[in-house]
Amino acid sequence: MTDQTLRTSISSLRGVGPKLRLRLEDLAIDTVEALLFHFPLRYQDRTRVTPIGALQDGIEAVVCAEVRAASVVPGRRRSLIVKVDDGTGLLTLRFFHFRQTQVQQMKPGVRLSLFGQCRRGNAGAEIVHPEYRIGEDNPLLDQALTPIYPTVEGIGQAVWRRLTDQALSQLTRSPPEDLLEDAADEQFSLAEAINYLHRPPPGATLEAIRAWRHPAQLRLAKEELLAHQLSMRDLRAKERAFKAPVINSNGEFQRRLLSRLPFEPTGAQTRVLEEIASDLNQPVPMLRLVQGDVGSGKTLVAALAALAAIDAGYQVALMAPTELLAEQHLRNFSDWFVPLGIEITWLSGKVKGKQRSATLDNIATGQARLVVGTHALFQDAVIFHRLALVIIDEQHRFGVHQRLALTQKGEDQGMPHQLVLTATPIPRTLSMLAYADLDCSIIDELPPGRTPVTTSLVDNQRRSDVIDRVGNACREGRQAYWVCTIIEESEALDARPAETTAEMLKEQLPDVSIGLIHGRLSSAEKEAVMGAFKAGDIALLVATTVIEVGVDVPNASLMIIENPERLGLAQLHQLRGRVGRGATASFCVLLYQTPLSQNGKLRLNVMRESNDGFFIAEEDLRLRGPGELLGTRQTGLMTFRVAQLPEHEDLLEEVSHVAERIERLYPENAQRLMDRWTGERRAFARV
Repeated sequence: MTDQTLRTSISSLRGVGPKLRLRLEDLAIDTVEALLFHFPLRYQDRTRVTPIGALQDGIEAVVCAEVRAASVVPGRRRSLIVKVDDGTGLLTLRFFHFRQTQVQQMKPGVRLSLFGQCRRGNAGAEIVHPEYRIGEDNPLLDQALTPIYPTVEGIGQAVWRRLTDQALSQLTRSPPEDLLEDAADEQFSLAEAINYLHRPPPGATLEAIRAWRHPAQLRLAKEELLAHQLSMRDLRAKERAFKAPVINSNGEFQRRLLSRLPFEPTGAQTRVLEEIASDLNQPVPMLRLVQGDVGSGKTLVAALAALAAIDAGYQVALMAPTELLAEQHLRNFSDWFVPLGIEITWLSGKVKGKQRSATLDNIATGQARLVVGTHALFQDAVIFHRLALVIIDEQHRFGVHQRLALTQKGEDQGMPHQLVLTATPIPRTLSMLAYADLDCSIIDELPPGRTPVTTSLVDNQRRSDVIDRVGNACREGRQAYWVCTIIEESEALDARPAETTAEMLKEQLPDVSIGLIHGRLSSAEKEAVMGAFKAGDIALLVATTVIEVGVDVPNASLMIIENPERLGLAQLHQLRGRVGRGATASFCVLLYQTPLSQNGKLRLNVMRESNDGFFIAEEDLRLRGPGELLGTRQTGLMTFRVAQLPEHEDLLEEVSHVAERIERLYPENAQRLMDRWTGERRAFARV
């Protein structure tokens, strides 16, 4: 018997009728094998009774105790409060939804067996709405850890366990083939690992499982990460199968631009440009990511790459995720390109009517050599003349499908080359996962003249001192940012909104010109405010995180960030990068709210101690997990079933090497691994 048995329809299992089959298929579970790869989200430990005195905050446990008192407490949310005792401590049970019969049951002296998640507060240990049974003869104990599956409405945990029991019996008779070439070196075979995670044996403890470091988890995580890596490489191979225009520029435009600049490119910029030039000279599409810290000069690299394509007679498209950032690029590139006689065209969703028709004509005829815009660039009505290079800024804001839609605009002369920019430094090993479909270049050198930003942490109670400091800086001719995390008043957030803060600062600093910018302003309003700030007509700019990327005002040398504890380190680093762009010493004040958690202190201290974006990204990953680094980059990042980051980050480098080897030596295994773990979900890369 082969593992083909596992590929039979899910409807072959007892109890799976048409209605349940459709619900399961909605979760991409259409075969027995697919069910086996739908792993528990977590486990309940009902294998032992935990004394009340040993209960841990946030941990589920079985408790056996005696009722001491019970009462119904009136209030906005009427509740039944039950006090129980087991001799080691007192535990409060709280029921918000209860019947009168429950009240009558909870008499002093009644023995309870109960299960729930403990919360420890000022009032001691508490469980809200525990599962319970009355009497000592019927304790809520199981022989092994109880799996809890990710589910949808209409499929209860009992159904999942019943179905997986059937699937596991088939697994025993017909184990799936181990497709890892070094599987013999693993502590668990594939079948053993699957069985273990679905039904941890009696005696299995939760400690290693909760840490995601159990050998069974590592065995499956390695295979899942490998399948993901192979899927991304497969996407890359398919894109590279297209022909691309060979761009061999004589460098005239590049030399003319460089001669106009008051500085020389750094060694890192020169190295990355050479890598790009080599790619552009090939008949296959360039797929290259340029990572660089804030202020490292990625925009200049992109501009010089664009000039190479334009010099060779082609068009270039530059796409940014927001109008604010796209407009910043338009200004920068216009300053550089217009003196060279290169026409630049702007296209966004807000360009309408005759202006839009004229813009589309300029693009279609090739009169527009560089087209700058937002996602509007890949709409059907936009037809390019000779598109050879697509530059995409802040890739993590776009889906792969958007990138592909734009690249398809140049298919008449071949697929355009792609240059992707990101100002979010990503740890090297994590890049292997997030950007496996791209070659990676790193600009790891800051231009000369950039001054490190001195960062300090200040308690909000010293707010008046900070305001005085801002006022003094502005009176001395310098400019400052005051960054707020929200726009207007919110009961849910204890943060000063931008609008209120702007009014408050105007009252306290009447002699300082103050502007306000946030995402709700129109493009024209934002442009007017930023124009006034760049011109020096506004000394203090109150802003939301809308200024995170793309705003460059060299005279701005002071930034105040309110409630920095609400933001991730990568975002704080991006914001801080708006200052320190001139020769003047620059400062960033993190104005935090007390009390600050221990983790919050650790995170903010990282900002105080380092200006290195890659180090900060590593620390962000360690302290917060990959959510911020990768959470908004949905391209190629499926929701993993077993693999976890950063817990399994140490597997990524090994997995990358294994992927290369399997592609080269065992291509049939590569396809089967992708089918096993991603199946039709490989469309994740294109939807």
